[in-house]
Amino acid sequence: MNKSEDNKTYARFESLGRAIPGDILTTDQIMSQLKIPGKFKFELLTGIKSRNVCKPDEDSFTLAIKAAKDCIQRSSLKSADIEMIISCSITRYTEGHHQQYEPSMSFVIKQALGITDARSFDVSNACAGMFTGVLIAKSLIEQGVIKNCLVVSGEFISSLIHNAIRKIKTPTSNEFASLTVGDAGSALIMEATKDQDLAIQSHGFTSQTEYNRLCTAQPRPKFPGAAMKTKAKQIHDVSIKNSIPIIEEAMKSFGIKYSDIDFLIPHQTSRAAIISGAKTYSKYFKGSPGKILMNLQYNGNTASTSHFICLYDNLMKGIFKPDDRILGISYASGIVFGVIVFKINDLIKLHGSTNP
Repeated sequence: MNKSEDNKTYARFESLGRAIPGDILTTDQIMSQLKIPGKFKFELLTGIKSRNVCKPDEDSFTLAIKAAKDCIQRSSLKSADIEMIISCSITRYTEGHHQQYEPSMSFVIKQALGITDARSFDVSNACAGMFTGVLIAKSLIEQGVIKNCLVVSGEFISSLIHNAIRKIKTPTSNEFASLTVGDAGSALIMEATKDQDLAIQSHGFTSQTEYNRLCTAQPRPKFPGAAMKTKAKQIHDVSIKNSIPIIEEAMKSFGIKYSDIDFLIPHQTSRAAIISGAKTYSKYFKGSPGKILMNLQYNGNTASTSHFICLYDNLMKGIFKPDDRILGISYASGIVFGVIVFKINDLIKLHGSTNP
């Protein structure tokens, strides 16, 4: 173990929770509803066979609460120990498609969990929302403002699918990316540590607003939920090319190489996009991580929860061993790039999944 000699405080991932809604929507079901000519091999392209979607009594709030309870149950902390709650979702739906702004989502989550003394606030940064919450919590923990933080997100985004089906007429529609999404909730507890080997080792974050029109969303006037328009090829090309400096900086700041990464967790957009991006990274860095993790097949793209749902699923499979190093890369509308590097150690202990 690499014990800190300067008594510096670091931030670590202490526990992880997940919430999966109760209904399943398959890609075959979606494609059968589209009115486009010819056959379109969407499942082959995206790697998505099905995704979980909310039942009538589920929404952003219920997913966030379920994920938070799972996270706390797996934690060594009790609810009363939590000092801060950050809600990071894009969607803020309660009671169906009612957008919850006041009081804030973090406040109603705090009340529902009975954590009366915790400070709470919301952040929203598209699909990089949870990465943003993590880095805010990391900074506050390292400064000694708080000792721990619950970062949570409930994403009820499947209205994008139903509204896209109504609008798509050709295979070139800018709403096709909406068909990749799924609903999910995720939560994690971060805690102070003096052991650098257990801490978040490196991170990077930047926004490039000149590309903000490549993916936009807005309410759909005549139907519940929202609509999203994406210039898929352009946003993919920009995201991969322009994220390289952020990844490189994060690697250099901790003195590691891209090939030192044991597991890469990219944003779960589509299989073709992930494979293409990985090839570009490997060519640039002249090396590859041990394994690229994808859980698209039965989850789809769950927005801000994407990376942590993938991490949770693979923890449950027991694929990790102590000291495995994880690199998470987030791409989000805006455009926002986020990078987090950490070791899996503590999460293995609390999730009971080890692979000798």
